[in-house]
Amino acid sequence: MKIWFITGASRGFGALITAQALAKGDAVVATARNSKAITERFGEHPNLLPVTLDVTSQEQATAAAKTAIERFGRIDVLLNNAGFGLMGAVEEASPAEIEAVYKTNVFGLLNVTRAILPFMRQVRSGRILNISSIGGYRGAAGFGVYSSTKFAVEGLSEALHDELAPLGIHVTVVEPGYFRTDFLDASSLTSSSHIIADYEATAGKVRTLATSLSHNQPGDPNKLAQVLIDFADAPHPPVRLPLGSDTVSAIEDKHRKDAAILAEWRAISVSTDFITR
Repeated sequence: MKIWFITGASRGFGALITAQALAKGDAVVATARNSKAITERFGEHPNLLPVTLDVTSQEQATAAAKTAIERFGRIDVLLNNAGFGLMGAVEEASPAEIEAVYKTNVFGLLNVTRAILPFMRQVRSGRILNISSIGGYRGAAGFGVYSSTKFAVEGLSEALHDELAPLGIHVTVVEPGYFRTDFLDASSLTSSSHIIADYEATAGKVRTLATSLSHNQPGDPNKLAQVLIDFADAPHPPVRLPLGSDTVSAIEDKHRKDAAILAEWRAISVSTDFITR
């Protein structure tokens, strides 16, 4: 039996993975801003520990980790899932909007990870799954600020992977594409209130497309949940796990474009080194 610690567990991927983990016989420390939302969704279960956690609070993260250890004795899998999106051109985003998305998506992930790592290091075991996005691998108009938070998650995850591998702790950044959840709804995706007409053909177009795509996304969230449940047993997990055909296509396209940049600009790129004689 594995012990999962899942943030943002009351809905979306977090709720689906919580349900499948419990069905498998694992135990779950399921966290949300209001633990009543966990109880309302899953009811009473001997392997479920609902915990109130605002990931932006280091104090709450530390308390939640301690509560989990007191109940189950260990944490085998940390799933950093809590987060939300911000849609709009970079210039349209207000300082308050930018700060809010960073506090949850980046600093929240750091708060929870730093609270749980001492317990994983003590036993030289554990897995950390950090939910990123297709937007964490390539930026796109209309999602610049959100993508920048997920780029941060990618960088943190790669560094953590190298730092923790010698200690028996595996870290993987998960990169979902567009899955049929409520991510494009107002409950998970905020839109900058300030609109600049000059961005109508770029960020403005994305706003329209997001509305039409909501609940018509190509990815099946139940399949993603099952993949991650099974992935927790993978003997040699990779540093990143792309999920969704759209993510795979986006990564392949970026690789082609980056290869073209290197081919065209290689002479300039390498010309900046000191010349050794």
